[in-house]
Amino acid sequence: MAYKLVCIDVDGTLLNQKHEITKRTKEILLKAHQQGVHIVISTGRMYTDAEYYSNLIGVKSPVIASNGAFIKEKDNDKVIYKDILGESLSLELLELFRKHHINPYFCTPHKFYYGSIMFKLFYVGTKMLGTRSNELDMEYIFSWKQWRKVLHKEKDNIVKSEIIYKDAALIYELRNELNNVAQLEIVDSSRYNIEITRKGVSKGKAVEMLAIFYNLKREEIITIGDSANDVSMLEYAGLGIAMGNASDRVKQKADYITDSNDNEGVANAINKFILGNTF
Repeated sequence: MAYKLVCIDVDGTLLNQKHEITKRTKEILLKAHQQGVHIVISTGRMYTDAEYYSNLIGVKSPVIASNGAFIKEKDNDKVIYKDILGESLSLELLELFRKHHINPYFCTPHKFYYGSIMFKLFYVGTKMLGTRSNELDMEYIFSWKQWRKVLHKEKDNIVKSEIIYKDAALIYELRNELNNVAQLEIVDSSRYNIEITRKGVSKGKAVEMLAIFYNLKREEIITIGDSANDVSMLEYAGLGIAMGNASDRVKQKADYITDSNDNEGVANAINKFILGNTF
């Protein structure tokens, strides 16, 4: 079976621990793309950030952002899919965050709103270290009253909310409350965050939509990831590939386990299954 679509996670998958895409990985992905294979970034990141990494590779394929809540072609304004949280659900989340003294994060496809100044310091730090060169449209929201205004203004655009934490015990009760909200989809993409979208949103569903968009069979699709939010797309694809650094849960759901992100696992998988090379 010739594979025609490859969907690739970013953090812990495409990027190594230095938050870089190696030269060899770029070359192999571009070569596969030039052979007619759609190379699609599939990430929990907002669209603007996901688009940056897609452009860094040099491909023209669409991008799956915000865990599948937003799918868009890069070369035009065609939005393939968009599923918003909506104002009512966003305000419900805001009250839960306030109750548990958690700083909120909400994003549209093109803008990131954050409630902790520490996030801005982290972002500036990564730019100074040279691990990223793109500018994101971000706004610090300093009060709960201001948050309500933002969520009203962006009611038709908020696609994802996020919690970032260091101590899992601090958000245990909040996580349980979130799991009891029927309209929410809750997933983790690392040990330090919870990503929140509307119920039914997932990377797997997004890959399925692209399969319909391109009239492809599941057997013609490869997906590659390392975290819990990648499981749905690994299960959907004809060939679901887990990174060597993936969690055991992800590896158990995969059809194949490649090398780690620090050992160019993505490049090695594409080399093997798309380009037909064994080295």
